[in-house]
Amino acid sequence: MMESPCLCLRWSPRRTAPGTRPPASGSVRAWRCACVRWRRRTAPSAGSSAWPRAEPQPIAEATTPRPTPWRRALETARTFGLASWQATAPSVGSSRSWRNARRNPLHFHLIADSIAEQILATLFQTWMVPAVRVDFYNADELKSEVSWIPNKHYSGIYGLMKLVLTKTLPANLERVIVLDTDITFATDIAELWAVFHKFKGQQVLGLVENQSDWYLGNLWKNHRPWPALGRGYNTGVILLLLDKLRKMKWEQMWRLTAERELMGMLSTSLADQDIFNAVIKQNPFLVYQLPCFWNVQLSDHTRSEQCYRDVSDLKVIHWNSPKKLRVKNKHVEFFRNLYLTFLEYDGNLLRRELFGCPSEADVNSENLQKQLSELDEDDLCYEFRRERFTVHRTHLYFLHYEYEPAADSTDVTLVAQLSMDRLQMLEAICKHWEGPISLALYLSDAEAQQFLRYAQGSEVLMSRHNVGYHIVYKEGQFYPVNLLRNVAMKHISTPYMFLSDIDFLPMYGLYEYLRKSVIQLDLANTKKAMIVPAFETLRYRLSFPKSKAELLSMLDMGTLFTFRYHVWTKGHAPTNFAKWRTATTPYRVEWEADFEPYVVVRRDCPEYDRRFVGFGWNKVAHIMELDVQEYEFIVLPNAYMIHMPHAPSFDITKFRSNKQYRICLKTLKEEFQQDMSRRYGFAALKYLTAENNS
Repeated sequence: MMESPCLCLRWSPRRTAPGTRPPASGSVRAWRCACVRWRRRTAPSAGSSAWPRAEPQPIAEATTPRPTPWRRALETARTFGLASWQATAPSVGSSRSWRNARRNPLHFHLIADSIAEQILATLFQTWMVPAVRVDFYNADELKSEVSWIPNKHYSGIYGLMKLVLTKTLPANLERVIVLDTDITFATDIAELWAVFHKFKGQQVLGLVENQSDWYLGNLWKNHRPWPALGRGYNTGVILLLLDKLRKMKWEQMWRLTAERELMGMLSTSLADQDIFNAVIKQNPFLVYQLPCFWNVQLSDHTRSEQCYRDVSDLKVIHWNSPKKLRVKNKHVEFFRNLYLTFLEYDGNLLRRELFGCPSEADVNSENLQKQLSELDEDDLCYEFRRERFTVHRTHLYFLHYEYEPAADSTDVTLVAQLSMDRLQMLEAICKHWEGPISLALYLSDAEAQQFLRYAQGSEVLMSRHNVGYHIVYKEGQFYPVNLLRNVAMKHISTPYMFLSDIDFLPMYGLYEYLRKSVIQLDLANTKKAMIVPAFETLRYRLSFPKSKAELLSMLDMGTLFTFRYHVWTKGHAPTNFAKWRTATTPYRVEWEADFEPYVVVRRDCPEYDRRFVGFGWNKVAHIMELDVQEYEFIVLPNAYMIHMPHAPSFDITKFRSNKQYRICLKTLKEEFQQDMSRRYGFAALKYLTAENNS
């Protein structure tokens, strides 16, 4: 078995996806480095589709930083990178470029903080890319190793973590490829791994010459860079022979060099790159100079044009200017178009098996296949049943999120889900609800980029850091409404949640009113579901009522209606709107068949049942389960929400026009009720009776 390449990507916490604003200083939780080791098989054996697997695999492995939303820059390429949650977007894109062109297994070693690990682990586990293994290393535990080094680079402390890879990575890991997250691969990464065989003597670092004049010291008057050999070397792409570096006492070598140079330089300007170059200046025999097409640097005043004559010459594209896509370069338009094309590449295509690279058995994958094999493909409702087991790729915290719940333990998060056709509701909801929001968005890769541009162009959305956007990528023919709700529910940081829908606007001040109601009704110690009465308007332009009195007046005038009174009265009739009109204190209502109110509950409430997709019974089943678990339904007398008009969804259109759709929904309802009877026994019998009488 030949040794495998190991990739290590670096990500600076403020090196966000092109066009995004860097996070505020001090708010960054990022890792900047990760590695991927890869081994080539000489004979077919078990592959490595296993997601997280503890023991080393006898396969190609690669180490890279965590993924972010950077995607497709070249047709045949995928790059990958890692970082704190802010960097997850760029690293995802760069990882795609490596994996798209590869023919070998990859092993990613990701240095990440706890939030980044949560995001990336979820992404990898739900992506289910064959022959990929991922290991994480705690970035916070490494900070003390480099925190003594003053650094002016925008990457902060994370920009120095490549220096400690010999200590951080497993002792049996002999070589790695280290990559920044702002790179894009245009070739099979195995080609770069093969360069290790060209190292001779004491060469332990593979680097491309720096393509700017930075280290020549002539960029401006009194410019004083760190010492470097000629133009110096760029550390966006590094080949590291870890075993030899350890034997050379690399740790001692770079520390002594940094201490000596800092006496005169006082701080680094380019983070780890300055220290690497200072070491190389004293020990030039350490370097094997890579051809420059392995790191085509698109910074200002670059000489990168000398690295290629044709697109086929490109191997690795490095957006190493802080300006990213806005950098000045002769061919930047070409590179930008390649990159933007890559961003919209369908990530689900990477789930295909690699020919000639069988994957190792993975428990999760095996269980999934077993469940699917037990389904009857001749069943007319097969597609409905299959959707319940579909694993949707999920990217948590797609945009900047930063929120600490209120100290009084009354905080409430608004939870909702949406697709691209409801995007216009986001700004209005943010204006009506000042508290935290958790949203699951069902989007394709191309739509995710459209959403990114939409959000970046909105002052309202960009001013809110307490909105968590979680992308669930499209797959299959149904809208997985309850999966989306569960994703949004699972990733809240407050003790309570308001389970809403995206096409409702809450009344002004509802956030504070709910927090007071939480105390008044002792939600912390009782199983209650606080009902927010739902109304609707048929007018696209509505003068939103600022008080209950104003809302009642609009009801009497016919400007507003109780929600779905003319279509589905049973859904909200138990709220007892007649009583609500004059109520001044909360009042209890009983569950009735088909009841589906919008409620505020503790975060430990049951999840939604995933078997219900598209239109029909998705909320009804959840309310039924709350009832069987003995939740009390309490209507709030001074709360309300209003449904805004919109075109019918694709799923409700299918429900209305497709008889088989309705038959399958009825079948799923019956199966759900049978499951309830098995799980809850006698307490669930009333639901069968209620259904028969309704």
